[in-house]
Amino acid sequence: MPSPNNRPRTTVEQLARRLRTEMTPVDAKFSYHQLYPVPEEDLRQYLQDPITALPPTVTALLPSVGIVLAHYLERQTPKGSVAVTEEKPVEAKLVLSSAVESPEYATLFFTVKDEQVADYHYFLFDELAGLLLKVLPAKAEEEWNRLLREELSAEVHGEVDDRSWHAKQKLQRKPMAGRKDGPPFREYSRDSFQDTMTLYLHGICCDIDVEAGPRQLPSRYLRKRLDALKALFPPPEGHAVFPEDLPKIDPRTLERP
Repeated sequence: MPSPNNRPRTTVEQLARRLRTEMTPVDAKFSYHQLYPVPEEDLRQYLQDPITALPPTVTALLPSVGIVLAHYLERQTPKGSVAVTEEKPVEAKLVLSSAVESPEYATLFFTVKDEQVADYHYFLFDELAGLLLKVLPAKAEEEWNRLLREELSAEVHGEVDDRSWHAKQKLQRKPMAGRKDGPPFREYSRDSFQDTMTLYLHGICCDIDVEAGPRQLPSRYLRKRLDALKALFPPPEGHAVFPEDLPKIDPRTLERP
């Protein structure tokens, strides 16, 4: 009997090629395949709910996307390929999402078994934000960089998530004059955009809370970022970014006849 480390493994690259023709359409841009069988009554939470919450301008920019719901994803070595497995890896080797990309198509793989739908949503929107970053219009990039330079001039502390926090720490080790351009700034700009766009998309789809903490970007600067993304990528009709965007309910309509 083969040991767990020697068992046959299928990489996401191998599967992406094979599954391309086996996808089930969700709409004109998105399709999916289940390696891990999600009950039919739950499938909407994994597919239709997040997809219909995407801003139309985001959907238009993205390549065609195939979503693969897998039992688990595993990376056996730090630089090794990600593979799909039905056996749960040890925590250090567990991967929650992975992307296989070409210019016109992206196959996104997700660990689904034993994971909460809310966590799946986060990783889905993070992967989509990463795809968007690669086709970001110049106007959006310029607006984003302008916001970041304002924050850096004001020496604003904190970030949205770990990826951008670490990039910001690296940038802040540079002299002030070198923080607003060059490779470290561009790396920070990409990471902060992806983290903030992930939060923006997740917030349109779902009722989420931003956890306060010592690394968290102050709320007024986070609001400015989200306002900018809202202007650049307006949410679809019927979806709100902020509570005040929700339609006002006339209390009289709640009264019993």
